[in-house]
Amino acid sequence: MNMDKINNRQIDPSNSFKDINSKLDVIHREVTRIRERSNQEHLDLIILNTRKDLANSMAVYVTEDIETDLERGMVSECHLKKTCKQTFKDFLDRNVEIIKQVQDMDKKTMDETYSKLDEMKNDAPYEKCRFCIDEVSSLLQKQLKLIESLKLYQGPEFEETDLTPFSEELIVKDVLEPLSNKQRLQIIQSMATETKTYSELSEITGLRGGNLLFHIQKLQDGGLIFQRHERGDYMVTKKGYAMLNALKNMHKFLENEL
Repeated sequence: MNMDKINNRQIDPSNSFKDINSKLDVIHREVTRIRERSNQEHLDLIILNTRKDLANSMAVYVTEDIETDLERGMVSECHLKKTCKQTFKDFLDRNVEIIKQVQDMDKKTMDETYSKLDEMKNDAPYEKCRFCIDEVSSLLQKQLKLIESLKLYQGPEFEETDLTPFSEELIVKDVLEPLSNKQRLQIIQSMATETKTYSELSEITGLRGGNLLFHIQKLQDGGLIFQRHERGDYMVTKKGYAMLNALKNMHKFLENEL
């Protein structure tokens, strides 16, 4: 047997190493892809749990508000108060369940809710009933704001790259002016995952009295935060969350550029 021919048929070590390196590159890319997917799944889980925790806290607040605000806002001297109060409570409790389940209120549910409210208005037997209905309507609006504010994560739409012209006046009025202050940024950031009392905001910003109220009012006028009820906690709105997400992305970009 010719040994030279056999040796010539042996695998070239350089080709073998190339083949191994190629396979290692494939494995490395696959591991990286799995890690990125796992990190995203972990992030999604954290966001979902944060929304659920916040939703449960909101549900407690809303339930307490229904009882106390109805008692305070309804006409006191009325033989139908007890019956109407229970009807109103059942009506508002439906939205509490939506909050607990971290659901978005679709158009059909919204239409049904307003239709039921109109039905109660039309069926009201006395002129003074409008005071009680107005209180229910006010509570309903607060609930709808809470439901909107639960949209903590907006997803891919924030990756929009369309740079067609937009309204400079709207951006300045609703975004730049309300947020162009260190204390106002501190205020809205502190509400990212929980409500804040006036005292807590004072401690966070170091401001008191009229100075703090001025900055709170600026954020409220811009539709970025709202107060649950008079002397109640402050919460970030859906619009406020969107602005926080945009600012966070901008901050990441600036960090990478520096």
